[in-house]
Amino acid sequence: MSPTVANAAAYVYVPSNDKGTVTVIDQATLKVIQTYPAGDLVQHVVPSWDLKTLYANVSGGNRLLPFDPVTGKPGQPIVVDAPYNLYFTPDGTSAIVMAERRDRMDWYDPVTWKRVRAVSVPCKGVNHADWSADEKWFLVTCEFSGSVLKVDTSTGAILGTLTLKRGAMPQDVRLTPDGTKFYVADMMAGGVWIVDGAKLAVSGFIPTGVGAHGIYPSRDAKVMYVSNRGHGGSHDHAGSVTVVDPTTGKVVANWPIPGGGSPDMGGVSADGTRLWLSGRYDDEVYVFDTSDGKVLARIPVPGGPHGLCVWPQPGRYSLGHTGNLR
Repeated sequence: MSPTVANAAAYVYVPSNDKGTVTVIDQATLKVIQTYPAGDLVQHVVPSWDLKTLYANVSGGNRLLPFDPVTGKPGQPIVVDAPYNLYFTPDGTSAIVMAERRDRMDWYDPVTWKRVRAVSVPCKGVNHADWSADEKWFLVTCEFSGSVLKVDTSTGAILGTLTLKRGAMPQDVRLTPDGTKFYVADMMAGGVWIVDGAKLAVSGFIPTGVGAHGIYPSRDAKVMYVSNRGHGGSHDHAGSVTVVDPTTGKVVANWPIPGGGSPDMGGVSADGTRLWLSGRYDDEVYVFDTSDGKVLARIPVPGGPHGLCVWPQPGRYSLGHTGNLR
């Protein structure tokens, strides 16, 4: 753990898209501490590059709401246009806002929050990203165009476009622990595409479950957890978590949710023993035991919980999203 997070409270921050709030949960007691108003269409809670701040992305309200990870309390909003998701360049000099509804990626100075570059994208629904092992470029998914872009880190230049199969709806994208390939969750295909980022080509597909959405590596890097949020609610009993071995590409376990659920996005606890996921259509948060997939808790939260952030997490710096650290 970085010394920077030594005094950070072990909390989980849950943005509720439908209600415009952020709920703070104590990881130890599994109890809600407080729910704060944030604004219209709050989407993800993102750790800053320097690990000192957590930013709630208030997309509809055109602002970021900073949280102090030591106290768990919000500060003064920062004006930013249409922040659906937020990332940081590996050197920490730029913040990249995925302005999904504007069809843009916007580079900001993360100190002054002045926009320094706007990059229009040739697709619809630009939102999730992850970096190559050498951090010179990144892949970003375009949810509504069924495509993946390769982008130069320093200039924002679009280096290429990968079009997935017809009807695809790519969501989260994550570099595998060995740094050789990417997993891209596809909500419509019900699984993850294996993508060779260097060649920008699909090299395989792993079926996981209905509504494949989020991807999270375990702390020992031996498996990756894929959240499958189902058809849109617990009534269909399709929501689950699939455990994949990224070395072999094989599914090693599947964790259904008793009674059904809609696991969406989240993260792994610092010690790796718990996987926290938002129940997007069921107004709750799930806590899984990573040793056996047992659901330890279902915590009620305001409507439409989305990209929750588990904090603190190990790492030197944050690349963004709900906790993509290096």
